[in-house]
Amino acid sequence: MLPDIRPALVLSSPLRRALRTAELAALSDVVVDDDLREWDYGEYEGRTTEEIRQARPGWTIWTGDPPGGETAEQVSARADRVLSRARGALRTGDVIIVGHGHFLRLLTARWIELPASAGQRFWLDTGTLCVLGFEHGNAAMLRWNLPAAAAAAVL
Repeated sequence: MLPDIRPALVLSSPLRRALRTAELAALSDVVVDDDLREWDYGEYEGRTTEEIRQARPGWTIWTGDPPGGETAEQVSARADRVLSRARGALRTGDVIIVGHGHFLRLLTARWIELPASAGQRFWLDTGTLCVLGFEHGNAAMLRWNLPAAAAAAVL
């Protein structure tokens, strides 16, 4: 559960696991945002990177186009839309976003004005908390990959 904060906006992926995370964090007034769904891996859904690389050596989700799935540029466009909504709500308070690993890593890269592929540099564990914000007016990563139990101590 997150500390007693009253965000201006709570956005969640429509996928069950994200909605369950929002519920476990005792978040209320959750707005489901389809742009927060996880990356569409197309024909690679359910396959490991190692399996995919047997046919496509050196492939990564960050630089490759999964057949029938989304490119990094397409996911980046979704992330940019989410960030636009979040920035609008930040005028009145905090924003909480509940989503999925690869997408949130890409969203973080876009927040700090890096290309989508930079998301591959941010390791993100399941069920952790990250805080994005501003430092001297510049978008910044303030906290990263914090265990949920540590959230109360730092927020």
